[in-house]
Amino acid sequence: MIHIHDLDGCAPAPLAHYLKALGILRLVSEQADSQARGWWDGERFRLATTLSRDKLQTFFLEQYEPTPLVAPWNKGSGFYRENDPGLSPIEKSTAPRFKKLREGVTASKNQLDELIAADKKVREIKAETKIKGISREKREAIRNSREYKKRLAVAENTFKKIKSSFIPQIRLTWRGRHREWMDAAMVLTTEGKAQFPALLGTGGNDGRLDFTNNYFQRLSEVFDLNDPCGTPTGTANRWLKHSLWNEAITGCQVGKAVGQYFPGSAGGANASVGPESDSLLNPFDFILMMEGSVLFTAHTSRRLGTLQAGRAAAPFVVGAQGAGYASAADSDESARGEQWMPLWSQPLTLTELRRLLAEGRAQLGTRAVHEPLDMAKAVARLGTARGITAFQRYGYIERNGQANLAVPLGRFRVHQKMSSLLSCLDDLEAWLPRLRLDSRDTKTRKAPTRLKAAERCLADALFAVTQHPDERSRWQTVILALADVEAVLVTVGATRCGPIPRLRPEWIRAADDGSAEIRLAMSLALQGTTISHGKIHDTVRRHWITRGEKTAAVVMGGRSGIEDAIALVERRLIEASQRNERRLPLVAARKADATLSDLSALLAGHVDLDRTLAMARVIMAVDSSAWAAAPQPLQQAENGQWPDDAWLVVRLALLPWPLPDGRAIGTDPAVLRRLQSGDAATAIDLARRRLQASGINVTIREGTVPPETARLWAAALAFPISLSTAKRMASRLDP
Repeated sequence: MIHIHDLDGCAPAPLAHYLKALGILRLVSEQADSQARGWWDGERFRLATTLSRDKLQTFFLEQYEPTPLVAPWNKGSGFYRENDPGLSPIEKSTAPRFKKLREGVTASKNQLDELIAADKKVREIKAETKIKGISREKREAIRNSREYKKRLAVAENTFKKIKSSFIPQIRLTWRGRHREWMDAAMVLTTEGKAQFPALLGTGGNDGRLDFTNNYFQRLSEVFDLNDPCGTPTGTANRWLKHSLWNEAITGCQVGKAVGQYFPGSAGGANASVGPESDSLLNPFDFILMMEGSVLFTAHTSRRLGTLQAGRAAAPFVVGAQGAGYASAADSDESARGEQWMPLWSQPLTLTELRRLLAEGRAQLGTRAVHEPLDMAKAVARLGTARGITAFQRYGYIERNGQANLAVPLGRFRVHQKMSSLLSCLDDLEAWLPRLRLDSRDTKTRKAPTRLKAAERCLADALFAVTQHPDERSRWQTVILALADVEAVLVTVGATRCGPIPRLRPEWIRAADDGSAEIRLAMSLALQGTTISHGKIHDTVRRHWITRGEKTAAVVMGGRSGIEDAIALVERRLIEASQRNERRLPLVAARKADATLSDLSALLAGHVDLDRTLAMARVIMAVDSSAWAAAPQPLQQAENGQWPDDAWLVVRLALLPWPLPDGRAIGTDPAVLRRLQSGDAATAIDLARRRLQASGINVTIREGTVPPETARLWAAALAFPISLSTAKRMASRLDP
């Protein structure tokens, strides 16, 4: 009979509880039920096994054989001092269930004599400065003496030399469970140098905290090591029920080391109602957590050449990036990196889980993933298989002083169906790493703080859009973040990343939320001087940014939407006059002209012009040839609204081509200048004269136009109209 257990004590976060779930599945599968299966259901782990609830508890209390997690390469492991409180009780135990523990200790000690002797010599030299009764001055004199420093340096170098050969030696000779643990705790490079995946600190310890020695101490608190059967202690049953089923208990250990896996239980400042708090620990949580860590075997050595070896060797490890979560900071981008723990909804056996973790990588096309944002994109694109539904992101970050903690950084779900819009992010693939380097250029100190802030906002927006690729507002947030980044790059000058690279037209469709802002931004961004065979020539991006030195043509500053729009029109009129042309050379791209409804909303003050121009500056990077080949009209609904007739007069006086009936309206740049100065009345009069000279008789009722409205009228000229729209305007004014 199969029993399905809801292990409410196991959750995707914190990391200790995630590892505990894997430890339970591993131990049950290896020692009790080889067909046991486990999977994640929301915030709990579920276990399917032939063991009933009572038998499962009995297994851990009376039959479970602990894994020999030994780390003789660490000084805090207990092997370098007599009667160690963690190691000695294990050595003296006689219970059969602890046989593998004793074998691991013996295998370590058989090869430690030379290393222990070298360590003892170092300790003896250091002890010379710790003799009781000597004065502080005498102690400092000893430490600063040349003879003392020389002897200590020789002893420490001898220890390091022996230790460097010790690790490769035991890797060759060790067999059994303690070797499996070693493969999880470290990986050797081709040069024989040990590298340490961040999951287990530096080979099973973090600073002065040795995980293996604490594991042994927790075992002695849960089991009676002096008993021939290794029976559980009096509180073990309550601790186990809390660990498995999350049953409320009292009596958790206070002040015990919890390591990096329990950020919320580590104690310290602001951890309780008082200013300081001790740590809280259930010994079974620590034991089962360590048992689960063994599954993360760092044996895929072919990945070592792609990143720092210690990071690349462990499953689903990428570099650190301080973005995509609320508390992000530059200091979070440590060498320890991040680890994305998979969550799966289909029952997996231990063999299947081992295979999943052994693959331990994600792909973007043919390229292996190395950065968190790339990992997020891979997750969103179903770059993983085997029923993974989400990843819990963890960063190995300094928190609570200088303590390293495995901090949960969010949940990233795997989409059941990939959104085609995500392919847009490929356009930034090569550019984003260069931008990150520029924003963190601390060596030459060229990176301004605002570039760092803009880059982080962009990274946050990109993380969000990978999880919500079909939400148009998310894409607009990305576009606005790109605009902010490029605005800073313009002022910084020469950078490695350069301006925003060429974008595919799908970016516009991705951001199309049906608003007038996105349609007007598109019309402004894609226009040029002329259009032939559907292709636009001389687009307006050169008025915003240039890859070379800044020229007179660069007139858009990125600070004010209305100022940029007016500056664009003014510059184009100047260039036309230099060519002896009496027209405004701003021609709409194919199916990208501004509609009367949108222009009416703009002139009525219902359009955020700053937002519109910001989006337009990014859309200027869209490949105009690709747009001409397959234009993608945006969603819109004509509401029948028309701009004021007086503005129609002005607009018709500033066209890039003759009307369909052949009437050419010669442009007078003075119209724009009068609108700029706030004098709409004179501008209207000048425009009316130009229309009448071309045979269009205009009769309109003039009213008082405020100066700010006159400037808005000038800015609206930057949005191109189609020839058919111009014809409709002329018919309205001169029916």
